[in-house]
Amino acid sequence: MTVRPSPGDLLTIDGRASVQFAGDRALTFRVVSVCDQPTYQGWVWLTGYVLNRRGEATAKREVYVQLAGLRPAPEPVAERSATAGRGRSRAPVRVNGSSR
Repeated sequence: MTVRPSPGDLLTIDGRASVQFAGDRALTFRVVSVCDQPTYQGWVWLTGYVLNRRGEATAKREVYVQLAGLRPAPEPVAERSATAGRGRSRAPVRVNGSSR
């Protein structure tokens, strides 16, 4: 049995879902909405965002895919900034000649 995706789901959309996404055209896709209009049996329209490797949305898309070909995608790993985790101390700020 194929489960219908829900808003918030993160999917891999590749050639198993539709030939237009085969090979290097595969997408990592965050679902925003699932169209409830009738389509061909086993197919569905999804609206959502294409994510890059860092998990940032790069484009909003509507895709027509086979439910049986959809796969859950791993959550992207956010890259840490160069200053993240450093114990940076904060110096007092002078405002109108007084220290705070």
